[in-house]
Amino acid sequence: MDAGGGGGLIINNKQKAMLPNKRGEFIRNQRKDSEGFSESPDLEFEYADTDKWAAELSELYSYTEGPEFLLNRKCFAEDFRTHVTDKKWTELDAAQHRAHAMRLLDGLEVTAREKRLKVARAILYMAQGTFEECGSEAEVQHWMRYNIFLLLEVGTFSALVELLNMEIDNSAACSSAVRKPAISLADSTDLRVLLNIMYLMVEAIQQDDPADTVEWRAARETFKTELGSPLYNNEPISVMLFGMVTKFCSGHAPHFPMKKVLLLLWKTILFTLGGFEQLQNIKVQKREELGLPPLPEDSIRVIRSMRAASPPASASDLIEQQQKRARREHKALIKQDNLDAFNEKDPYKTDDPREDEDDNDDNDNSLEPETFPLERDEVMPPPIPHPPSERVSFPKGLPWAPKVREKDIENFLESSRSKFIGYTLGNDTDTVVGLPRPIHESIKTLKQHKYVSIAEIQIAREEEFQKTPLSGGEEEVEMSSTELLYQGILPSLPQYMIALLKILLAAAPTSKAKTDSINILADVLPEEMPTTVLQSMKLGVDVNRHKEIIVKAISAILLLLLKHFKLNHIYQFEYMAQHLVFANCIPLILKFFNQNIMSYITAKNSISVLDFPYCVVHELPELTAESLEAGDNNQFCWRNLFSCINLLRILNKLTKWKHSRTMMLVVFKSAPILKRALKVKQAMMQLYVLKLLKVQTKYLGRQWRKSNMKTMSAIYQKVRHRLNDDWAYGNADLDARPWDFQAEECALRANIERFNSRRYDKSQGNPDFLPVDNCLQSVLGQRVELPEDFQMNYDLWLEREVFSKPISWEELLQ
Repeated sequence: MDAGGGGGLIINNKQKAMLPNKRGEFIRNQRKDSEGFSESPDLEFEYADTDKWAAELSELYSYTEGPEFLLNRKCFAEDFRTHVTDKKWTELDAAQHRAHAMRLLDGLEVTAREKRLKVARAILYMAQGTFEECGSEAEVQHWMRYNIFLLLEVGTFSALVELLNMEIDNSAACSSAVRKPAISLADSTDLRVLLNIMYLMVEAIQQDDPADTVEWRAARETFKTELGSPLYNNEPISVMLFGMVTKFCSGHAPHFPMKKVLLLLWKTILFTLGGFEQLQNIKVQKREELGLPPLPEDSIRVIRSMRAASPPASASDLIEQQQKRARREHKALIKQDNLDAFNEKDPYKTDDPREDEDDNDDNDNSLEPETFPLERDEVMPPPIPHPPSERVSFPKGLPWAPKVREKDIENFLESSRSKFIGYTLGNDTDTVVGLPRPIHESIKTLKQHKYVSIAEIQIAREEEFQKTPLSGGEEEVEMSSTELLYQGILPSLPQYMIALLKILLAAAPTSKAKTDSINILADVLPEEMPTTVLQSMKLGVDVNRHKEIIVKAISAILLLLLKHFKLNHIYQFEYMAQHLVFANCIPLILKFFNQNIMSYITAKNSISVLDFPYCVVHELPELTAESLEAGDNNQFCWRNLFSCINLLRILNKLTKWKHSRTMMLVVFKSAPILKRALKVKQAMMQLYVLKLLKVQTKYLGRQWRKSNMKTMSAIYQKVRHRLNDDWAYGNADLDARPWDFQAEECALRANIERFNSRRYDKSQGNPDFLPVDNCLQSVLGQRVELPEDFQMNYDLWLEREVFSKPISWEELLQ
């Protein structure tokens, strides 16, 4: 059976009724999904770094900012008419375009705030594609890119960074905002205009179009390098934006437009460090450099090829043959059921409808279309051979290549030796003397699938550096964008993580409005609150959309940073991950998922006619309550599904191989919350939910496993196999024993601190390890500056310290 969701059996109603409850569950669901009777259809969602470009542009602006589009155009037109007469912007040549851009740039340096804001608005109108002269959205996007590359060429970005710094340090604006009882859109006007231009520049320049000129490609690469380098205030742009986030969360600058800051921060990290495909390329390249075997598969492609539910297995003319096969398999299924009853030591047990918790608890019929391969291949008797036309072809193989760690091989060999021979050999994984032949075969299979990660190599090297600080030599650290960013955020990384999680909590739909929580709506609330029902509805949609975009940006920032730091150095990843855990990231994400997740993913918090650039090209229809409620026609909301997958991936990264954190999932009762998330019929989301359920299965108890067999089957089919991982049975092993969780985190923390102080804390270097000059001539030849009082009393010093003290030369010589 193909674990990615290949074909399966189709059973008629009569046979379905005959199947026993326990194992027949798989086949009943198979029919339901394969014939398209499922209540929720598969979601045609393709996970990527970002949504479509138009969607990413529209999410920058809230609907309450709508009137400002015309204000920007007015500021540009006034300035344009005074310098260029009787011509449109689109009719000028390149030299005139450049001259006008330079003139606007000079205008940013005036001291009068009002004049400077007008010039900034005119530049923003250019970055928005001089939309008044465009007839279509495609034309707006074309002129946007042209104008933005022009603005980049004349040096606008550096000027904007300087102005942004001025606004961040504007203590008058901060103190005024702190004193206000209610903050609105008007309090952040200057900051919003600057951040809008910067976001549009980063977003447009990072778009890689095959039609781009050589000059544009060169400009893109230069801009990318500059963004990631400490050129602005001796720190990368991302560090400055992180500073804005912490200042906002501390309550010193409640007027900061946080959504725009987070979007710019996300796009800057994405542009400078790279997205998911670049991460895969870096991983392949690093493995090659370290001499490790290539990756067993491209994870992005595997996940994209997986399906959440099975389509029909074969053509309709094979149904009869399948039905014959189903009758034969019916006997095997009954035998299996009896076998189960015998194993449970309860042969008199009847089929209790309450025992099947999957249906009663979460109704996740939509999940398990395929039969359980282990049951089919290993428990059932072999089928009677038939001609090929009679046979149903099952695609073979699971989606992932199995993996085994060196530690797993060591544990297996140790237990085998102590069982068969009665002694152990420590870390020896080669000596198999005295062990039975099947154990030899097992070792061979395990070694075939052994996977050494980049992290294991980095940990081993770090241990070597700590053991031999003198002979280990100097570590060559490649100054990549990731390394520069880590060095920039290292001093304040804990505060940055706490700030991001605070905002995520405030934006989560499950959070209740509290008086002490931070106000993230500063850049969406209008100066005058709505007076009509229609205005209130529009503002309600806007506020919900605003929160969704914030969740999207934060989830993407955290995931990108975790993935890049893990590739750059495992202890950089562990440092960030540990501070996320300390800041209660795990219960926060579980709280986020403890809602009706289908409602969140299908939410219609958008008004398509008000989205940029549609709203500036077309005449706006009159908004009514019906048109606001209608929303778009998509079956799901891209950004919300993207956010959910990101948060699940973050949770997986935080808990993988960490028993203390896995126990947090158990303690916070994550299993029912995660099971509800399986209702979303999207393969990638289901995969990450199943991974989280797999790591805690052994701790959930036998009854849970027994009554959640469909979920267990799905884990078997979709999640990668660790060959000697006893996840499904919960037998007592090293991982399931009582664990000193505090000691585990403390040991990790000690390793991280040693790494950070060795690599980045040059002032705290051990004086015993500093180089010493032992040459007599050079030491005596050094000129030593002596203080004046010493020189005046030199004769007294000689008398007291040298002449008057007896010296035993024999003792000195010995």
